[in-house]
Amino acid sequence: MVLNDVLANAMSNILNNEKKGKDSCIIRPSAKLTKKVLEIMKDHMYVGNFEEVKDGKGNVLKLNLLGNINKCGVIKPRHAVKINNFEKFEKRFLPAKDFGIIIVSTTKGLMTHIEAKEKGFGGKLLAYIY
Repeated sequence: MVLNDVLANAMSNILNNEKKGKDSCIIRPSAKLTKKVLEIMKDHMYVGNFEEVKDGKGNVLKLNLLGNINKCGVIKPRHAVKINNFEKFEKRFLPAKDFGIIIVSTTKGLMTHIEAKEKGFGGKLLAYIY
């Protein structure tokens, strides 16, 4: 199995397990970016707790699912966004106003598009969840 985008694999794995109605899933390999994205998803009540489990190869993440995700995915290509252009991408990736989040990589770390707008940061779009 060839892994080109660790985050994309993690998001599709989460969505597939969520659609099957499972209450947990295993994400491999464990990457810093994936952990940060899961942290934001956990803060916004899309997923439950997760823990890193050591196995011989790259470590894996054991994630508890809450059944709160309708759709999630990565944004490719990773568009650069200025502060005043978030609305265009909200319309493209989210189904309704104030419904769901877009995760943005800024100079101050990962945050939601809402936080980025409040703090006045632009950045690169990574993923969306609703």
